[in-house]
Amino acid sequence: MFEMTTMLPSCALALFATACASSEPIPPRARPSNAAEPAATVVLASEVEWEQLNPARGDQSPKAASLWGDRNGPGPTGFLVQFVDGFSSPPHIHNVSYRGVVIDGLIHNDDPNAEAMWMPTGSFWTQPMGAAHITAARGTVTLAYIEIEEGPYLVRPVEEAFEVEERPVNVHTSNIVWVSASEITGSAPLDAPTPADGPKIAFLWGNPQDEGPSGIFVKLPAGSAGVMRSHGSIFRAVVIQGSPAHHAMGGLDPTIMGPGSYIGSNGASARLSCESGQDCIFYLRMEDRINVIPAVAAEGK
Repeated sequence: MFEMTTMLPSCALALFATACASSEPIPPRARPSNAAEPAATVVLASEVEWEQLNPARGDQSPKAASLWGDRNGPGPTGFLVQFVDGFSSPPHIHNVSYRGVVIDGLIHNDDPNAEAMWMPTGSFWTQPMGAAHITAARGTVTLAYIEIEEGPYLVRPVEEAFEVEERPVNVHTSNIVWVSASEITGSAPLDAPTPADGPKIAFLWGNPQDEGPSGIFVKLPAGSAGVMRSHGSIFRAVVIQGSPAHHAMGGLDPTIMGPGSYIGSNGASARLSCESGQDCIFYLRMEDRINVIPAVAAEGK
């Protein structure tokens, strides 16, 4: 293993680190990752509590499930949204801007007159407040992670549209630019994994040099593991692809986290392994820098 300190966007290379503030209520059925680090929280996608975003649409309504924060209250929050196959919203606006990451299925989010651009797993988009748009979905299971900076998250009719300086962003997964973690520091020990074998990151939003939050993707190659230590006070990670295992301290059995699962802690370290047949990708939101300690997880290596 080797240790590598990175200066990433406020939400730097953090697979495991800070999470919910102690004053924030733990989401339904959230579980401490271990007794030694009571601030660490794991929320499995299989255990979240869903509710309809628009009950008037009945079974066609998108469903939402909170991972952290309260989308109906003030402050930032992150939640899952699930769509039925073939869903297409009427033109509408939101009272707040939001970011989205496609976890499963295909999602189109754009101006009502725009040609459809279907974004698959690992795609990233932003939707400015006040801008008219539609959202559509394809796939038996279509799932996305949504994040806002200030609630409540509301839907308004397109007649109430208003202009802001912010512009929408749609980044198809094929346009995500991955950088080897070792390249960020410019140096690494001789026994460090090669860029092909080690963790990679992709910068999404925010400024790595300021004190505000920012977001990145982190990729752990299949058959690898890593420990990440946060130097900041906010760390939140959502599984986008793969089925990583969270290894708690104290010899407890690892917790398998499917896509849409969440882990957070207050400045603590965490260890994840990617033992599934595909690379594991995480969306990370945090502040300050983190240390990344990659390690080969496959048995016998």
